Amino acid sequence: MCRFLVSNISTILSLRNTVKLYQVYKGKDEILLSKLILDPTHSILTQSYDSRLRLDHRRPHNGDGFGVGYYTDARLGPEPCIFTSTIPAWNCINLERLASKTVSSLIFAHVRATTEGNLSDSNCHPFRHRSLMWMHNGGIGGWRHVKRRLAASVGEEWFVNVQGSTDSEWAFALFLDSLDKMGFSPNAEPGETGFGHTVLRKAILKTIERINRLIEDIPEQHKTDDTRSLLNFAVTDGHSVVCTRYVSSRTDEAASLFFSSGTSWKEQERRSKNADEKGDYKMERRDKGADIVLVASEPLTFERDNWVTVPTNSTLTIHKQTVMIHPIIDEFYSNNPSHSRSSQFALTKGQMSPTATRAVADPGVRGDTGSDDLASRDSVG
Repeated sequence: MCRFLVSNISTILSLRNTVKLYQVYKGKDEILLSKLILDPTHSILTQSYDSRLRLDHRRPHNGDGFGVGYYTDARLGPEPCIFTSTIPAWNCINLERLASKTVSSLIFAHVRATTEGNLSDSNCHPFRHRSLMWMHNGGIGGWRHVKRRLAASVGEEWFVNVQGSTDSEWAFALFLDSLDKMGFSPNAEPGETGFGHTVLRKAILKTIERINRLIEDIPEQHKTDDTRSLLNFAVTDGHSVVCTRYVSSRTDEAASLFFSSGTSWKEQERRSKNADEKGDYKMERRDKGADIVLVASEPLTFERDNWVTVPTNSTLTIHKQTVMIHPIIDEFYSNNPSHSRSSQFALTKGQMSPTATRAVADPGVRGDTGSDDLASRDSVG
């Protein structure tokens, strides 16, 4: 299982699967990394060895490496700084030293339990190419019958850049290739506002479409493996963030994904004076603004009202402190509001909590009716 965290005081996102857990933070202001990945009672570091919601007891720990990526002062260049290690996150003193002295307004964090790829730094998320940063929670269905054709479908430049052996990094190569074929070179200087959230969203949708087509083309004699994919991706160019919660099935739920937004991320008053105890944090909202957005595979707090469930087969976009959610329309989409999905597939992969989290409108969220330059719905193909 992998876990990831994307953080921007305006946005924190977290995703989770049998292979990984991730978090994203995006905010108006910089935040100390430790206040996201170390200090909270149910931080991603704590989740790496004590996942309260995880049902996959075959792999009780996410101890096969971790990674943290964050953007620094623009004068140092547009590329994010990335720190990865194969040491379990809870046992890495260097992570504690780094996180307690580093601030950023856009952070990705990820912990890993291997399902694809061996134990090495090159297989630890997040992955990077120039200003772009990428994480994945889940897995590509029928991967051993897809990998060779996927590799052959990307341009030479993106093929040779793959350093590890995970399906997640190959999915990033496919994303870079899709972005390039759309006319937006990943090697180009993106400008003061990056590639733009619309471009990132279209490229990630194209990536999902291409993965589905590769799986569809698996020869019948090899379709003995499960070909359903769990594709919880997160990508950023240092300005906008796009995440997906997706499963290639009309009848199954995707791996869990939650978000929280507000005006401040604060530690509550401690009940104990023990300095070694982790603190209880809470997302506070003084007005309708969203100075902070968090996205996560598993909530960082046990305050149910703090977290909203991202709908299955949707994109979540963070742009200028605004959260936008749109359905992904393809062969696995249903416009029937009463359409039901089974959580059994995600549960068996350790990707979903048995306890439902609210999926209601949030003051900082815009959906299909948002008057922005996003199409009202996300289409694949």
